[in-house]
Amino acid sequence: MSKAKNTIFDSYERNPVLFDEIFDREGEVTKVYKKLFNLYGKQSLEEYIQLNSKAKSAFFNQGITFRVYGDQKANEKIFPFDLFPRIIGAVEWAHIESGAKQRCRALNAFLWDLYHDKKILKDGVIPLELINSSENYLDQMQGIDPPGGIYNHISGTDLIRHSDGEFYVLEDNIRCPSGVSYVLSNRTALKRALFGVFNHYQAHTVTNYAENLLDLLESVKPQGVDSPNTVVLTPGMYNSAFYEHSYLAKTMGVELVEGRDLFVENDFVYMKTIRGPEKVDIIYRRIDDKFLDPLEFLKDSTLGVPGLFAAYQKGNVTLANAPGTGVADDKAVYTYVPDIIRYYLGEEPILKNVHTYHCNRPEDLEFVLDNIRELVIKPVDEAGGYGISIGNRLSAEEVEKVRAEIKAAPRKYVAQPIMSLSVHPTYIEETKSFEQRHIDLRTFTVLGQEKDFVLKGGLTRVALRRGNLIVNSSQGGGSKDTWVLKK
Repeated sequence: MSKAKNTIFDSYERNPVLFDEIFDREGEVTKVYKKLFNLYGKQSLEEYIQLNSKAKSAFFNQGITFRVYGDQKANEKIFPFDLFPRIIGAVEWAHIESGAKQRCRALNAFLWDLYHDKKILKDGVIPLELINSSENYLDQMQGIDPPGGIYNHISGTDLIRHSDGEFYVLEDNIRCPSGVSYVLSNRTALKRALFGVFNHYQAHTVTNYAENLLDLLESVKPQGVDSPNTVVLTPGMYNSAFYEHSYLAKTMGVELVEGRDLFVENDFVYMKTIRGPEKVDIIYRRIDDKFLDPLEFLKDSTLGVPGLFAAYQKGNVTLANAPGTGVADDKAVYTYVPDIIRYYLGEEPILKNVHTYHCNRPEDLEFVLDNIRELVIKPVDEAGGYGISIGNRLSAEEVEKVRAEIKAAPRKYVAQPIMSLSVHPTYIEETKSFEQRHIDLRTFTVLGQEKDFVLKGGLTRVALRRGNLIVNSSQGGGSKDTWVLKK
């Protein structure tokens, strides 16, 4: 394949063992990328570096940042963004979207059952001990009917493409899934820098997310409310995702509040304003369950609202996502999601699970302890890539340490085969060149009372360090704009 001198792909090295999203096994550009490759590939590296700097400046000026807890060098960082986009064809996306909706509906049915009749436990499909030992199961939610019957209003489903070309679900995120603001910001930055290139494709918009989110949240308003008042509840500006909280409140046209801005009176929630108290009907909360209400959960929490849970119990306010949803995105429960789909929906799973060993099962524990080098070990209750051990990267001493940790608390760990995540050409500033980097995809699904919505273009996350399989921003990852084609 002939290329102009000094173009951005001159130094690109393709490892044929890995599934490259742009190049097929023979090294030819795949169909959906040909137009982009022809337009983009003509740029010189110097031109690309200028565009990349322009995009970084735009992110900085807009305050598009995230915080890393425990990072003493720099707590707040610009979210790394690569201008070379990921493209997903219409047929592939239809498969992903239908699978994401199916998964979210089944998990919502599972949550309803867990907090009501517990039929799935009585029928032995899921072990009772698994739920009883979950730190995220809330006894306080037993028998509560959330408005509209929705628990996981907003879900983030993490997908990878393996070397076989198939998409697999890596995990479910239905407590407070984050990252959607970066999807919207990535699109804005890319269109500004590369409008001419973007204009050659018919890609779905992503700017309708806030509108759809607000509509679907309002569809599960409390009974008797005609014009609901919605707010976004944030822990405050020092939270790692504060940019997202403020961005979503702004784009939905609702107030961003902290716990101190709200109060409860006669089991109704009110917001303090200069005009006096305003009743609040829907709270998109971005704080964890235990901080929601010091009268019900963590007694010394200053982030929540005293009496909030009582108002929720009475049906006077909608909390999205509902308290107690974390029991369903426990990584141990993940192993049962295919069974959950069959049990509640009577359907075969559209999206595949990655085969997962739960160390609380004696046979799985034995296998994991004997094969740590071939596995990825994950704590069931961590997020952000924290606590993950990739077996073939561990020293002999580290293997023994992980083995001891698993033995001490088997319920806390699952293990999965080391999957070969697909790769995508990504600009690396240190080498000033395009290189293969592993990627995943987080889709965002919003459930309402009578309809649902999947954002057509999720968050493609990139592991910026060579060979790294962990894509989370907290672990040094970045992101790409994701184009979903209309046809």
